[in-house]
Amino acid sequence: MTNIIELARECPGTIIAVRAEDLVEANTRLINKVRLDLEREIAEKRAITYLTRDAVLEKLSVAPSTLWRWQKSGYLVPVKVGGENRYRSTDIDKILEGEI
Repeated sequence: MTNIIELARECPGTIIAVRAEDLVEANTRLINKVRLDLEREIAEKRAITYLTRDAVLEKLSVAPSTLWRWQKSGYLVPVKVGGENRYRSTDIDKILEGEI
């Protein structure tokens, strides 16, 4: 089976005849993929924990002034929870893994 998306990108003016059955199957696959991706994303967001300033300082082994600079520069943006700054555990993990 030819990849229709690649064909459309390579030859945008091409007219393609598709059986209705194949079109329905392609749409069903796409919908299922998007649904799984969204469910995974929602599950990841629900799994996020929020750390206190002191927990972040300890986990990253940085000084309070470093955390302050990161906040001011937008490198590590806190979230207000109950009027207090908290930090997403996912952001901290990204820093530890060198992703940001």
